[in-house]
Amino acid sequence: MSNKKISMVQRLDFIKSQCAGKTVLHLGCTNHPYTIDSIQKGMLLHSDLKAISEKLYGFDYDEAGLQLLRDNSFNNLFQADLEALGKVELDETFDVIIAGEMIEHLSNPGLFLKGIKRFMNSDTKLIITTINAYGALRLAKYFLHGGGGVNEPVHPDHVAYYSYRTLSLLLERHGFTIPEFYFYDIGDEHRPSSRMIYNLFSDLCVAFSPQMGDGVIAVCKYDSSRSGLPNG
Repeated sequence: MSNKKISMVQRLDFIKSQCAGKTVLHLGCTNHPYTIDSIQKGMLLHSDLKAISEKLYGFDYDEAGLQLLRDNSFNNLFQADLEALGKVELDETFDVIIAGEMIEHLSNPGLFLKGIKRFMNSDTKLIITTINAYGALRLAKYFLHGGGGVNEPVHPDHVAYYSYRTLSLLLERHGFTIPEFYFYDIGDEHRPSSRMIYNLFSDLCVAFSPQMGDGVIAVCKYDSSRSGLPNG
């Protein structure tokens, strides 16, 4: 992994740059449970992707959210359990697949990685973003207000933390190569909801150590020659 490109990016800007002019599959497209709020505030990523991609599909388990998107002129939407993608009635491959901020919610990420391969060809980019286990902002909050571990600053639906090493190893075990890996900054979408002192602390840490960024991004490809690996 030593030859992998690693640098700091803005998550949403990076995702959109990868999807411009491409056929795109967006996983978790409804932004449940904030679908309506995101649409009304013009902050729905799926809307941005629709504007720039050549063709856009969306998967989500939240049928109510999918219906809201249909009511707002979105199409190519499928209800999907990301741990049972073999059940989705779609026979397509894509240029780019966006798996943004969802792998940390999955009880069985290996089932997701196995299932997503049916929507990939040799050129497909699978872009996985997730929070960084060593993010400075989160560590500062935990240090100051952790209450002996009780007050962990984590989303109530998250079941895992990932880092450069653990996410890379998980992907490699399932036959994926990772030509690019990035850390991402807090981002304009999250800064307003975080106290300024925490944002400043994070910015200072990241200036010296990008690996303490708020999250990580793995740009993956599926290598079918590695399909015989354990869990592959």
